[in-house]
Amino acid sequence: MLFEGLDLVSALATLAACLVSVTLLLAVSQQLWQLRWAATRDKSCKLPIPKGSMGFPLIGETGHWLLQVFSKIFSHEALESYLPKIQLVIQDTLRAWSSHPEAINVYQEAQKLTFRMAIRVLLGFSIPEEDLGHLFEVYQQFVDNVFSLPVDLPFSGYRRGIQARQILQKGLEKAIREKLQCTQGKDYSDALDLLIESSKEHGKEMTMQELKDGTLELIFAAYATTASASTSLIMQLLKHPTVLEKLRDELRAHGILHSGGCPCEGTLRLDTLSGLRYLDCVIKEVMRLFTPISGGYRTVLQTFELDGFQIPKGWSVMYSIRDTHDTAPVFKDVNVFDPDRFSQARSEDKDGRFHYLPFGGGVRTCLGKHLAKLFLKVLAVELASTSRFELATRTFPRITLVPVLHPVDGLSVKFFGLDSNQNKILPETEAMLSATV
Repeated sequence: MLFEGLDLVSALATLAACLVSVTLLLAVSQQLWQLRWAATRDKSCKLPIPKGSMGFPLIGETGHWLLQVFSKIFSHEALESYLPKIQLVIQDTLRAWSSHPEAINVYQEAQKLTFRMAIRVLLGFSIPEEDLGHLFEVYQQFVDNVFSLPVDLPFSGYRRGIQARQILQKGLEKAIREKLQCTQGKDYSDALDLLIESSKEHGKEMTMQELKDGTLELIFAAYATTASASTSLIMQLLKHPTVLEKLRDELRAHGILHSGGCPCEGTLRLDTLSGLRYLDCVIKEVMRLFTPISGGYRTVLQTFELDGFQIPKGWSVMYSIRDTHDTAPVFKDVNVFDPDRFSQARSEDKDGRFHYLPFGGGVRTCLGKHLAKLFLKVLAVELASTSRFELATRTFPRITLVPVLHPVDGLSVKFFGLDSNQNKILPETEAMLSATV
């Protein structure tokens, strides 16, 4: 009895320690998110930081005028105008990958690709390639130190992150001023244009500091998670060649890929992409099985009860996207990569609202989800149309979940163009990206 009593005490002590650890982890995690956003902005920035959410400071509270701005930035019309340039950026990147004599680190290159997309397409900056490469290196240093403890000492990660932010903001200010001075010959509005125009409409003309902070946050929004999903897409196409071939069959059926294997001329359109049902299934399955982030935080607006437990108003709660996908009863064989689960014949996600939520849910669902899905679809189309690629290692790498899901070694892959012309970098690409859409 004595030993049984000691075992019970030990078990209770262990349980209490676990509960304390989880509570501390949640508290520290939320503080780190708040510190992350504090690190992205200057102290003079007056844009609100959201409470109890992983949302971006630029977005602010629900109903804020900036939500209206973002609805314009990611509207159907805006995405249609971004699409040709997104396609050009991806085509140019795949040519560079195919022309490289050695295998590439896919995750690192995907980060460069999404950064370039954010700079060229979302923000409309015409930065020379050499300067863009330097800006990416500085941005990477900033991102690498975002989660550092806020200890401002020489050689600390926090100090390196702040220094990187200062260099970034100088480069961004130069790009913003050049953009504001050069408005001729442009017949579309990018995200930064819409942000500036909408702020004026609401009598909230933004300062240069707020424009720099907003620009940096827009880059952050388009960067890490999209690079993670892009890497997962390439890995799954490598693992499942039948999926890639089925995707190519669909492209041939819609006139996007010739029967001989060469891509058809012309740019993609949103309605064309919307008609590619199997492509949509592939992207959905990548996002189900390899969601870039684990979950998010929310603030309880009113007290409620869940499984017999009362959750008080004002508490911060964390929801898990990965656990939801792994345990949702609607999905069969949850660990199997099976795009057809989202086909019209099966539609495993049709029952229930919250079984599938790679972009979160509710009023704080990811505002950029349509841009992210558009980018992934164009990448998949270009991979299937213009590239041949193979794993450069004997086995596939292990996956880590921190800070976002990615292969531990970055995924080493050798790319080849489908013909000799596709291994050449087109010198006119830069001019095409600078031209009007």
